[in-house]
Amino acid sequence: MSKSVILTGIRSNEEPTLGNYLGAFVPMVQMQKEYAGDYQINMFVPDLHSFTTPIDHSGLYRNTLNNLKYFVAAGLDLKNPHTFIYRQSYIPAHSELTWILDCFTYVGEMSRMTQFKEKSGEHNDSVTMGLFNYPVLMAADILLYNAKHIPVGEDQFQHIEITRDIATRFNNKFGDIFTIPEATQQQTSFMKRDAGLRIRSLTDPTKKMSKSSTDEKSKILLIDDPEVARKKIMSATTDSIGVINFDWEAQPGITSLLQIKAHLSGKSQDEVNAQWVGTTKYGEFKAAVADEVATFLMDFQARLASITDDQLLYKLEASEQEMRRIAGETLLRAQIAVGLRSKEK
Repeated sequence: MSKSVILTGIRSNEEPTLGNYLGAFVPMVQMQKEYAGDYQINMFVPDLHSFTTPIDHSGLYRNTLNNLKYFVAAGLDLKNPHTFIYRQSYIPAHSELTWILDCFTYVGEMSRMTQFKEKSGEHNDSVTMGLFNYPVLMAADILLYNAKHIPVGEDQFQHIEITRDIATRFNNKFGDIFTIPEATQQQTSFMKRDAGLRIRSLTDPTKKMSKSSTDEKSKILLIDDPEVARKKIMSATTDSIGVINFDWEAQPGITSLLQIKAHLSGKSQDEVNAQWVGTTKYGEFKAAVADEVATFLMDFQARLASITDDQLLYKLEASEQEMRRIAGETLLRAQIAVGLRSKEK
C-alpha cells in the first residue's frame, strides 16, 4: 500500500455517548480533513466485538448502520476517495487471522488486560471467551491493513501495546509479515494530544463515561433530549473542595466538565481554564457547560436525521470490496508463514 494507514472503529451496540463523540468521532473527522490526501483512513464498525458482553442481538444490524451515521453527522466525508468505511464481519479475514494470532498469544498476557478484569467483574456469571480474547481480534483488525496510527482513548492503550507484542513475536519467527503500529506515546503525539481524552462518568468521576453503563444519569447519549442532557450536567457529581481546579487526581468530576467545555466550545483548554479555574461558582460553571452540551446536541441531531441508509450502503459496499482485497493479501502472507498455504504461486 502506498499510503500509511490510520485506523479507528467503535462498537455497534448501545447508543454512543458524548465521550465517544469527542474521543472517536471528532478525531477521525479531524484526521480526514488534515491527512486524507497523505494517508489512507480506515473507519470501521467492529460488529464482531459488539457481543463480547450480552446485547440485544435483534438490533445489532440496525445499530451498525446507525453508528456509521454518527460519524457522518460528526463531519466524515463519504465522498473522500482516501477514506474507507466497512463492517468488520463483512471481511472474513478478521476472524481467520484472529485464530492464527491466538496461537502466538499467551494466556498470561490476556489475563493481565485491564478491560477484561473490569468487565468480567461486571458479568461475573457469564464471562465469555470472546471477552477474554477480544484484544487478539483487535490486533487482527489493525494488522490486516498495515495500520500505523490507531486513534483510541487511553483505556485502549494496553491493547495497542499487546498488538505490537504479538506482531513483533510473529515477525521475529517468520520474517516481516506485519507492519508494527506505532507505540502509544507516538499515537498520542500523532493525534496532537499530550494524553488520552478523559470524559468521566457524571455520577462517579473516578470512572470513564461508558455507553454500556446501566446508570443513565452517568452519561450523555448523542440521542438524549437536550433538556434531559442539561439536567444531567447540572446534577453531575463534582467535589466539596469549593474551588474549581483542573486536577484529575483531586477533582476528576469538575476537570472532566472543564474538558467538555473546551472541546465543545472550540476553545483551548488553557482558555477555558483561565476563565473558570480559581473561581467558586460551581453552579454557574455547570450551567455554562450544560448550555454548551444542549446546543451541541440540537445541532448534531439535526445533521443525524438528514443521513439516509442508501448513502451509507453505497460507500460501504465499495469500501468492503477493497478491504477484502487488502486484508486477503495480509492473511495470505500469514497463512504461508505458518504453513497453511504453499509458498509457490
